Amino acid sequence: MTETPVPVLMYHSVATAPNDATRELSVAPEAFTEQMALIGDLGLAPVNTADLAACWRTGRPLPPRPVLVTFDDGYEGVHRHALPVLAKHGFAATVFVSTGWIRGAHDTGGGLDLMLDWDQVRELAAADVEIGGHSHTHPQLDQLDDETLRHELIHSKEIVADELGTVPASFAYPYGYSSRRVRRAVRETGYAQALAVGNDLARRRQGPYALRRVTVRRTTGIEEFERLVEGRAIARTFARDRALTKGYAMVRRARQVRRKAIRSRV
Repeated sequence: MTETPVPVLMYHSVATAPNDATRELSVAPEAFTEQMALIGDLGLAPVNTADLAACWRTGRPLPPRPVLVTFDDGYEGVHRHALPVLAKHGFAATVFVSTGWIRGAHDTGGGLDLMLDWDQVRELAAADVEIGGHSHTHPQLDQLDDETLRHELIHSKEIVADELGTVPASFAYPYGYSSRRVRRAVRETGYAQALAVGNDLARRRQGPYALRRVTVRRTTGIEEFERLVEGRAIARTFARDRALTKGYAMVRRARQVRRKAIRSRV
């Protein structure tokens, strides 16, 4: 069976006037509208995360030219600006919520900008937008001890299930960071699939817990966006990101080693 790589678009905020903390990864509403129109014009077929993974797991065929539209964290602009556009085109999408950032009873106050509230999350779900998990407080999961990691995953999943009445099936790693230990914990928590970042096309061989995405930024012009959804020049587009990621990975590994050494002396 020939494997078809799939572009999985990673959005965050959709906002007219984002704050400094979210500006780089916040797409203007006009740009989002233009991008979704282009997806329609190109004849691409948006699917959600659960459907993509299920097709790859069972061998069920995907629609021709599939694409995923995903949003991380749970910013209010996804409901205000993105939902009407998605509904107009009849596009599927997935929103990964950090439950401790969503306004309401579970809010820890960590949200970086105006976040969704649970009524808005329910309206998204009622509009056939898949709601996935994104931890509770949005930490770097691979830096947590086992107990804290389990709490972040289980507490988040339980909150989504309680608020929506359905158990989330898909997960996205905060910051895109994971490890073999984290991926195992996500699987043991009951998630059927999980998305990383990687700035590459998603492929079945990546495995259901390490599917890659490409980042859409405020600076992503329509020509670059067209290249992303058509899977062209991905490596060149994200060459700088990959170099920075490799460098930071070395720093983070060194931090992990130091923490383990400190714990072993205590």
